[in-house]
Amino acid sequence: MGNPTCIAVDAMGGDRGPAEVVAAAKMALKKVPKLGELILVGDRSLLETELKQVGLEPGERLSIHHASEVIEMRDKPLQAFKRKKDSSMVRAIELVKEGRAKGLVSCGNTGALMAGGTIRLRMLDGVDRPALASVIPNKKSHFILIDAGANPEARPEHLMHNAILGSIYCRIALGVAFPRVGLLTIGTEEGKGNELTHDTHELLKQVKSVINYAGPIEGFQVFDNRVDVVVCDGFVGNILLKTCEGLFHNLKDYLKEEITRNPLRKLGAFLSLGAFKTMKSQLSPERYGGAPLLGLRGNILKAHGSSNRESIMNAIRIGVEMVEQDMNVHIVEDLAKANQLTAGAGSPEPQA
Repeated sequence: MGNPTCIAVDAMGGDRGPAEVVAAAKMALKKVPKLGELILVGDRSLLETELKQVGLEPGERLSIHHASEVIEMRDKPLQAFKRKKDSSMVRAIELVKEGRAKGLVSCGNTGALMAGGTIRLRMLDGVDRPALASVIPNKKSHFILIDAGANPEARPEHLMHNAILGSIYCRIALGVAFPRVGLLTIGTEEGKGNELTHDTHELLKQVKSVINYAGPIEGFQVFDNRVDVVVCDGFVGNILLKTCEGLFHNLKDYLKEEITRNPLRKLGAFLSLGAFKTMKSQLSPERYGGAPLLGLRGNILKAHGSSNRESIMNAIRIGVEMVEQDMNVHIVEDLAKANQLTAGAGSPEPQA
């Protein structure tokens, strides 16, 4: 049903408007050869105008699905999802639910996307709560942070599930065959941390045949390439993610100010241009584009509200990889093994 690698894009929810999404669509159709079809969801007349501006028109690999409403960033998530039934976000989620699209990329309201995705698509077998996975640069490469904010009040079994979700996503997004998984806590000694991290540590030790559990890690070890997946609850993860983003922008502004302070420093900066370009490429948030909401019966990627065309294009690329590599099939298989190994030791309650 539908093209096997069809991706729907919520074209209306981002800060930069539909023009940036259309520009991203043009890039994706050219640079993502595995992309079978792209569906732009939003106001048809507006999208047709934007497509003409970049020399595109609907065809075999590109179509428009009309939606008359937009969920704004300021809207209350659940309320907006229920009231704006003809919004671009709701219509895009429905395309995934119906099987018309195999994945969805949205720069829109995060809360509405998480609520709508969970309500309409439901959870995969064996998953109790969804989790957001973000790709973050470290000293040598990148790592997966999970959960980055979907579930701030987690139980040990949720974090055990996060470890599996993050491990599988790491294989797809970063190409790591057997990712090293670390549990974020305040000390690496046995018994350190709170009850949540202690109980999660015990669960993760029981599922070492499913994931490559490297043990607990502390905050100062997150960026030294010790692990490929950092596991935590959504409360801690969201604080860590936003702190990293804020620190990066502050350092960038500080560095720019200092190297332009006098002509000698400007000359030094010019001579170091190659190093700065390498650093910018490594730290670029556009490289991976979006954070997938993992654990749902469908592939949803949340891109930043201010994402540019390159970032949106890369989110589309990751969405295609998730579909191509049957990510959710592998998640269900590994979760079934893990839940069986930990049966009676904090396994998730059956869903209604």
